[in-house]
Amino acid sequence: MSAARVERTTESGIAVIAIENPPVNALAQPVRARLLEHVLAADADPGVSAILICGVGRYFVAGADIREFDAPPLAPLLNDVLLRIEACGKPVVAALHGAALGGGLELALACHYRCGSAGLSVGLPEIKLGLLPGSGGTQRLPRITGVRRALGMILNGTPIDAASALELGILDRLLDGPDVRAAALAYTRELLAAGAAPRRLREQGVATDLPDAATLAAECARAEKAGPGLLAPAYIVECVTAAAGQPFDEALALSRRRFEECRNSRGSQSLRHLFFAERPAPPEPGAVARPVGSIAVIGAGTMGSGIAISLATAGCQVTLIEPKAAALEAGLGRVRTTIEGSAAKGRISAPDAAAAIARVQGAGELAAAATADLVIEAVFERMGVKQEVFRALDGVCRADAVLATNTSTLDIDEIAAATSRPASVVGMHFFSPANIMRLVEVVRGRDTAPAVLATALATTRRMGKLGIVVGNCFGFVGNRMLYAYGRENQLLLLEGASPAAIDAALRAFGMAMGPNAVGDLAGLDIGYSVRRERRDRPDDPRYYRAADLLVEAGRLGQKTGRGYYRYEAGAREPMADPEVEALIAAEAARLGIKRRAIGAEEITGRCIHALINEGAALLGEGIARSAADIDAIWCNGYGFPRFRGGPMFHADSLGLGRVLEQIESYGREFAPRDWQPAPLLVELAASGTTFAERDRRRAAAGAGAERRP
Repeated sequence: MSAARVERTTESGIAVIAIENPPVNALAQPVRARLLEHVLAADADPGVSAILICGVGRYFVAGADIREFDAPPLAPLLNDVLLRIEACGKPVVAALHGAALGGGLELALACHYRCGSAGLSVGLPEIKLGLLPGSGGTQRLPRITGVRRALGMILNGTPIDAASALELGILDRLLDGPDVRAAALAYTRELLAAGAAPRRLREQGVATDLPDAATLAAECARAEKAGPGLLAPAYIVECVTAAAGQPFDEALALSRRRFEECRNSRGSQSLRHLFFAERPAPPEPGAVARPVGSIAVIGAGTMGSGIAISLATAGCQVTLIEPKAAALEAGLGRVRTTIEGSAAKGRISAPDAAAAIARVQGAGELAAAATADLVIEAVFERMGVKQEVFRALDGVCRADAVLATNTSTLDIDEIAAATSRPASVVGMHFFSPANIMRLVEVVRGRDTAPAVLATALATTRRMGKLGIVVGNCFGFVGNRMLYAYGRENQLLLLEGASPAAIDAALRAFGMAMGPNAVGDLAGLDIGYSVRRERRDRPDDPRYYRAADLLVEAGRLGQKTGRGYYRYEAGAREPMADPEVEALIAAEAARLGIKRRAIGAEEITGRCIHALINEGAALLGEGIARSAADIDAIWCNGYGFPRFRGGPMFHADSLGLGRVLEQIESYGREFAPRDWQPAPLLVELAASGTTFAERDRRRAAAGAGAERRP
């Protein structure tokens, strides 16, 4: 915290208190203490007529220090600081710029007047961490906007711009010019000249726009659907409505109690864990990314065109290369219609959409990649096909070009071996649809150069995506774990559970979709093809037998109207199909598997424990750098419930000793070879520690990314 500073100067009788705590001016304990100290001194100084609070750097204050939420509260609490600011006997003005979010907006609301610059974002996004505004936001905001608007802002958590803040009355003055401090001083002098006195929101009434009980219940239900497993949505409704029906201090005390309940809840702890997991440290801090001006994407199918869309909307110049003229035209058409569709929905302006479409050019020959700084291959998932492309690129591309493969399972080193420059090859595993899904697994091969890895990561950030560095093995992190999860799904099908029962159990656990519905959506033939590329395919006649059986029967999923489920023409709603049950039951009989009734608890337990065990194995092998990386991958790429924090955080919450006991129990009851406990899980359970503690120890020791031997 040595970088945190709060300075006070006096200019013509105005005490200017400037908060500086890079990078976002978070209201950490040292900041709160110094802020309170300066406010008290300024309020007691007879030479001071008004107080102006501002931020230094890019922001006013972008929130609290989230790291403090996992420790006992430290005095002075923000709530106490804000009550003292509000009680000042001199006008207190907040000068907002950049962002005033969470505790930053609560600080501004405790001030008597608020001014802000264009480009400002204000909001109370605490719900995104499973929290509610705990320092008066639920009480002061309704006194400006009314209950309905305040509920909308707090339950949604999305910031609003300066113009909207001015319209709602959150801002009293919109400032002109680039010098926010000077403009705010001028506004403060104007207030003093007009004889403005302190104006405390706690002393104002709340607009009589309290929604009826049915509306409040609907608001709460919508918020709970958006954030399942969280206490915050219902508590926000309770606290905001209390602003209209209870004395200020009583309602404020309620909001403090509810905030603490949320802070200590598993759901909020999970979301706070993911907040940091989704901001991974660079694998090699000294590595410098190469400049990327032009990018070639090889393959104009759904994945290739999706990657091109993401790149173009991020401002990149893209050449989409596809040798088949019809396929190229179709790919360019997807680019155009998708970007135009985003403009029609208001997600991008019409001029920006036109510019993005213009950034994508088509080409029919690999020679068009000759001048590209980065090439991303997105052709069919077969080793021979990919090696052929990389062999050709090796003879076409510049020596300093980065060559990336979008493979989801195949060996990066084997692909790189098709070139004379394996150090230039990296994996960039995008998730489908690539223009929507945020996650990219950035796969480090045995010889991948640090600068090449840094370039791939910098490109994912430029696209607004989350890049997680992983090691090289079949399926990397996400898909290797998916195969363990899927293994249990497949065995459960043979043992007597229906596709619908399995999917329902895992949805009830919180998964976005069940594994069988996901398979139908993706296309069962894709996994079928991938499994046939595996050289380490398990020698087990049960292995993915149900899925293979359906593909061999022509049931490929939604695209054929039949997969694990039946689909009516033009509909995506799955319908149970007795034919599937009969096919699987007959296959189970052929394999000598006795079928039985299987409950939801066993379904969830086997699938989730298989995930955890495989994740522990990946950590032990160094394929995954941290448990937090695994959690970020599974919550962003596979629909694992965010309120559980990811599979490894969920394992910690269960207790690793208990997890190990369950896995050993499954090993005794089912196939022992499927349930060999990962050595790292055994080690951590024996020592009574957690995956999170292992991450902390390794981070403190400065452990970098590991390469696979």
